[in-house]
Amino acid sequence: MEIEIINQYGDIPFNYQKIVCDIKDIILKDYKEKDINKNVTLILINLTEIHQMNLSYRHLDYPTDVLSFEENEEDYLGEIFICIDKVFEQAKSFEHSNEREFAFLVCHGILHLLGYDHMTKEDEQIMFQEQKNILNQTTYKR
Repeated sequence: MEIEIINQYGDIPFNYQKIVCDIKDIILKDYKEKDINKNVTLILINLTEIHQMNLSYRHLDYPTDVLSFEENEEDYLGEIFICIDKVFEQAKSFEHSNEREFAFLVCHGILHLLGYDHMTKEDEQIMFQEQKNILNQTTYKR
């Protein structure tokens, strides 16, 4: 799995590249049964951009934190959009670091691309346990 990072946000005061690599390394190790030898594009954007995307693609008129778009191409898994403004807002709200919040959103987005979802209570429990298992292997703790 290769993850191309496109920073459309601007200056980000933490090492987001390292966090992406850390999460990617765990997924490569733990999800060998999944089709993970595909590329991912991670786009970092602001509140206005994610709000517009959420309205356009999900018909929800508010900004969200992460959007994933799965592709069914031979060598491409899909795109993940993360709102950096939401990273700061949610880290403060949950009283943990920006790095932890960003790691959570990267993990969440990749799991969506791997077919996990949280539309039902059962699916939510499975996906959230997977997120917890991944994040527990990192230094990005609550």
